[in-house]
Amino acid sequence: MDANLDALALLGLGISSFILVSGCANMVLMAALWVLYMSLVNVGQICISSGWESQLLETGFLGIFLCPLWTLSALPRGTPTSRVVVWGFRWLIFRIMLGAGLIKIRGDRCWRDLTCMDFHYETQPVPNPVAYFLHRSPWWFHRFETLSNHFLELVVPFFIFLGRRMCIVHGALQVLFQVVLIISGNLSFLNWLTIVPSLACFDDATLGGLFPSGPGRLKDQVLKIQEEEARGPGALRTRGRVARGMVNLALGVLVAWLSIPVVLNLLSPRQVMNSSFNPLRIVNTYGAFGSITRERTEVILQGTASANASAPDATWEDYEFKCKPGDLRRRPCLISPYHHRLDWLMWFAAFQTYEHNEWVIHLAGKLLANDAQALSLLARNPFEGRDPPRWVRGEHYRYKFSRPGGRHAAEGKWWIRRRLGPYFPPLSRQDLRGYFTSREWPPGTRVE
Repeated sequence: MDANLDALALLGLGISSFILVSGCANMVLMAALWVLYMSLVNVGQICISSGWESQLLETGFLGIFLCPLWTLSALPRGTPTSRVVVWGFRWLIFRIMLGAGLIKIRGDRCWRDLTCMDFHYETQPVPNPVAYFLHRSPWWFHRFETLSNHFLELVVPFFIFLGRRMCIVHGALQVLFQVVLIISGNLSFLNWLTIVPSLACFDDATLGGLFPSGPGRLKDQVLKIQEEEARGPGALRTRGRVARGMVNLALGVLVAWLSIPVVLNLLSPRQVMNSSFNPLRIVNTYGAFGSITRERTEVILQGTASANASAPDATWEDYEFKCKPGDLRRRPCLISPYHHRLDWLMWFAAFQTYEHNEWVIHLAGKLLANDAQALSLLARNPFEGRDPPRWVRGEHYRYKFSRPGGRHAAEGKWWIRRRLGPYFPPLSRQDLRGYFTSREWPPGTRVE
């Protein structure tokens, strides 16, 4: 299975790298990328279950119809961009932003009393260094941020339908909004991806200045193609356009039909976010941060080589993750658009219990066996080069940013923490034997 998943990922990487470097794509290559990622999402379970997975699939599906069927050319002839596809992207960014705005207003009270940003920077899944300083912004700045968020997500999306100029304003504001979000947090590739449908709000006249002009350059090539088209397309090209027009019409009908439950969800007071109403995830519902946690809690995994886990002299050593808070002196990471999925899942686990997140116990079993694949997902294994731990436990801590310029910051600490209690009790390999067997987890965990 690991080899198959690696092969899918490498094939997708190869195809997308070719498209990126060459600037050429066709429907076949784009469809292949969509199928490959759909396969990974369908088997990825909780590890690949975030809302941006469906968003990437929907964006990729629309991208298929931007390209010619077979031709590989940076400037293909006879395949002008369909208005159906352009409006498909505009409809996508409209739903993304409006869905995010509505889930906030209908969700956590702090979005209505404008206090959510008092907590967000500290409690977001994986804070970055900029969030450390933004968290200490004045109260009025946080109120301004929240009001701006509501304006951008609840009002600006309707600019799309108010003519060319307002549509361009919408695109510019949404791109700027996503850039601000990229700077202030590690939200995976979500914000980078959201910029893509926003680009459909700009027409050629708006974007023309970004491309080279002069004889033989891109603008000159486009003008020549337009002159040729004006003289009249050939019969074969006319038939191709008719066929392409029918395909685009079918796409428009499909998107409209699949949008019905999505629109009903947007109008419902019981709105759900980041869900799909069709197995192919062609049209989905989106949303983000419908609720904001007021305190940050972290699960810290620890191991000991002591024979007795309850002994007062037992030395417990922390496992360090690649990005999530742990070591108080480690600077918050800056990784967007990269995504450490395990770190993200640990954030969810911290405000639930291990009974709701059995994979945490699975991970503990891997650590008890010094499993190389599991340890590759961590930044530090305290038992590297030694026998595996005899016991592993999870400790629950409350984390807070240190105050810039304060005593803890002067000591090199970015975080302050206080123990809340155990997250799960000390576990040994023997303790987990029956647990693993009852769940039919694979023997590769090497729990003996």
